[in-house]
Amino acid sequence: MTMIRPLALLLSCALLAACAGAPVEERNPLASWVPSANHNARMPVIIVLHHTDQHSVQQSLDTLRSANSGGKVSAHYLIGADGRRYQLVADDRRAWHAGPGRWGTITDLNSASIGIELDNDGDTPFSQAQVQSLIVLLQDLSSRLRIPPSQVIGHADLAPSRKQDPSRFFPWQQLAQAGFGLWPRAADGLPPAGFDAWQALAAFGYPLDDRDAAVGAFHRRFRGSDDLPAVLDAEDARILHSLLLQQQPAL
Repeated sequence: MTMIRPLALLLSCALLAACAGAPVEERNPLASWVPSANHNARMPVIIVLHHTDQHSVQQSLDTLRSANSGGKVSAHYLIGADGRRYQLVADDRRAWHAGPGRWGTITDLNSASIGIELDNDGDTPFSQAQVQSLIVLLQDLSSRLRIPPSQVIGHADLAPSRKQDPSRFFPWQQLAQAGFGLWPRAADGLPPAGFDAWQALAAFGYPLDDRDAAVGAFHRRFRGSDDLPAVLDAEDARILHSLLLQQQPAL
């Protein structure tokens, strides 16, 4: 009798372990399981950059593992001003960093993106150690996850009426020179007659629900200013013309 109980206990543990290892979450009891090998993990297709708007890496690590004023938040990576990189969420998991917004046809950015936070208060330039560390991380992510290098945007790009990060101090041109994101080329010249800058802004990816906010986000990224009028001028048209020309091979 004393031997039967330990054997029964061991058998129960073995059965529980086997069940725990089975991908039961993939099997709907309402249907017969007829597995196909033709699938893979859901992979991100875009990278979203943020600045933390906080005052230390430790403060940001605490927030990204708990909550801010809006509730629970997270990101896949955090990069300190000294260039040190931290990973908080696995690449194939959904982090809560983007919130409501849209970029082109992508409406659920949390499900489609990798979120990278940069330790910066939004009022100071980003350190070269931090930018170089970000470039190394982008090289890894774009290669390993097959994310197009051009698909790197800011939080404000997808949510212009809610967000301003990364700030006007972020060096988008330097990032583009390293092969990530897009930057206008002088050699592309002026746009053709009849060029519709608003249509181009939407075609590039910006949501136009709030046009003033969209222009503000565009100016912050491509003209390094928070103070320009909320209109699209000739320089904006030249920039958008170049950006769309660079986007065409990826379409």
